[in-house]
Amino acid sequence: MHMADIGGLRLHYRIDGPEDGTPVVFANSLGTDFRLWDPILPLLPKGLRILRFDKRGHGLSDCPPGPYSMGNLVSDTAKLMDHLGFKDAIFVGLSIGGMIAQGLAIKRLDLVRAIVLSNTGAKIGTRDMWQDRIDAVAKGGLAAVVDPTMERWFAKPFHATEDFHAWRNMFLRSPAEGWMGCGAAIAGTDFITPTSGLRLPALGIAGSEDGSTPPDLVRETLALIPGSDMKLIKGAGHLPCVEKPEEYAAILTDFLKAQGAV
Repeated sequence: MHMADIGGLRLHYRIDGPEDGTPVVFANSLGTDFRLWDPILPLLPKGLRILRFDKRGHGLSDCPPGPYSMGNLVSDTAKLMDHLGFKDAIFVGLSIGGMIAQGLAIKRLDLVRAIVLSNTGAKIGTRDMWQDRIDAVAKGGLAAVVDPTMERWFAKPFHATEDFHAWRNMFLRSPAEGWMGCGAAIAGTDFITPTSGLRLPALGIAGSEDGSTPPDLVRETLALIPGSDMKLIKGAGHLPCVEKPEEYAAILTDFLKAQGAV
């Protein structure tokens, strides 16, 4: 376990791969920690230098009082990458992690040379929708929203697996304060205009059964970036790296190869 003090906030992170490998950074979703990427890591090409981290309010990272802004989360990520010497990286972000990817590319293009926007959007939901969820968690904890969240996250067949219960428990054990803080960050984010100004290689990944960020939302977001591409994983929900790791890793590997990363 490794912790980085980025100026009054400690973030939990892990680095895998050789020091001279192509830098690749992964940012996970709301209500998960960096173990989200465990299923695909063994399936990726060797020689990558992979950074994963728990954003504020998640996993083993500090959980300051909320609400948070997307600016906080993007700044945290930039400070961590600066601290660890990750620059000119390929950044893979899922859900809120994909929003962080967009914000980082907008503000710190020196850190990012290509982005993968997985199951995300330039704008996700509405302020009222997120406020309703935050209010429910404030009153009843994450148990108040876990079941509808799992319905949106996973295709029906996955609910019958033993792995489903592990992800459900991970969600329930996330700090409620951190979940609400990051929920507020999503609620306050509209990257439609700034993302439309991005000019870098970009790949979108969507799950056909995603109830949180449907394929059309991902497609509309990638359409803002000229020259981008999008891949649809059939039979997967909001976390296709969990439900369809082989397919997800193959799509990601092709993109990495196209960027000369392997």
